[in-house]
Amino acid sequence: MKFCTCMILFSLVLCATADNWFSDAGRFIADAFQGARDMYQAYSDMREANWKDSDKYFHARGNYDAAKRGPGGAWAAEVISDARENWQGSVSGRGAEDTLADQEANQWGRSGGDPNRYRPEGLPEKY
Repeated sequence: MKFCTCMILFSLVLCATADNWFSDAGRFIADAFQGARDMYQAYSDMREANWKDSDKYFHARGNYDAAKRGPGGAWAAEVISDARENWQGSVSGRGAEDTLADQEANQWGRSGGDPNRYRPEGLPEKY
């Protein structure tokens, strides 16, 4: 009887400490939603600021904030950035150079680089 009780307790401890894919998936999804919100906030701030040469800063900042959320946030930032650049590249006519520069800023932010690298001079501190 003592052996069975010990085995049950041991099993419960193992289950409680094991990686739980269900909670990991939930965390990933929550991070992705929050990361998407961070990307939208950066876009909204960019539109509100309407500041010359600030595009790359807001790209880097949105990706940076989203990636800080965790793997789900980084995934959301990459998907949103790639979709935007693919759409923009085919519709806006800004050219491949602009798309490459945007993607560089996106990657810089997602990898944890300081978005202020792209901050234009005089942009209000609010942003």
